[in-house]
Amino acid sequence: MSRKRALISDAFNLKKRKNGTEQFGATAAEEGPADIKSSLEYLMTLFPRKLFNDALPQIVLKHQLYSIHSDRTLVDKELNKMRERGDLLMFQLGFDAEAFGLVFTSDYKAKVLVGEEGKTTQTTVERFLEKVVTVCTDLSFTKDKMLKEFLFTDSEITQLVKSGVLTVRDAGSWWLSIPNSGKFTKYFIKGRKAVLNMVKKSKYGEVLKAEIEERRTNSQVKFHMKYHIHDIVGAELVESIPTTSGTLLRFVDS
Repeated sequence: MSRKRALISDAFNLKKRKNGTEQFGATAAEEGPADIKSSLEYLMTLFPRKLFNDALPQIVLKHQLYSIHSDRTLVDKELNKMRERGDLLMFQLGFDAEAFGLVFTSDYKAKVLVGEEGKTTQTTVERFLEKVVTVCTDLSFTKDKMLKEFLFTDSEITQLVKSGVLTVRDAGSWWLSIPNSGKFTKYFIKGRKAVLNMVKKSKYGEVLKAEIEERRTNSQVKFHMKYHIHDIVGAELVESIPTTSGTLLRFVDS
């Protein structure tokens, strides 16, 4: 029997999710922790701090958790609880409407404060972290809310944009943002494309997860390979299929 037929046979002999895929880590204990907070902490460890000279907080994309936990509603519910407690922040990353970044609040504050030391914007940013970030779970803020509810002036809002904790959404509103995260976005997108290409160019457009994890990364892939695999599986850019040979990743034609 050919390799392809064998793998397909393996896949049909195992229980799959309704859409034909299964999250690696959702059922196999060795693939990831059982609870969502532990999974989030595990994914954070894959973030390459040194690549950014430890200037960025550890960033995880929400959909990466979907590669570990099949119950997306439960993931969203638990994340919302963490956000409401003030433990976690969520950001719209900009390159995709469905791409939401997750950062631990304490890590975000620490990195922002270090970056603000000695700057003219420091006092305004410190007040923003205390009065807004700590108590509000909004992903974006209108001018009316910033002026009337949080009592920032126009010039202070300009300072917050300059510092990078706010970025323009549209006329009169701003996204909460991660300062100096442009390089992260650039490297992330390049790495995603490169890893997807590896899967696509594999024989039959499919490859065992264990095999691709062990591949040497090229200049386009600057993050840990597992970081990208959790991304492409969670974003459903590849199918994740359990087989007796291990989890198989199959390229999905869009």
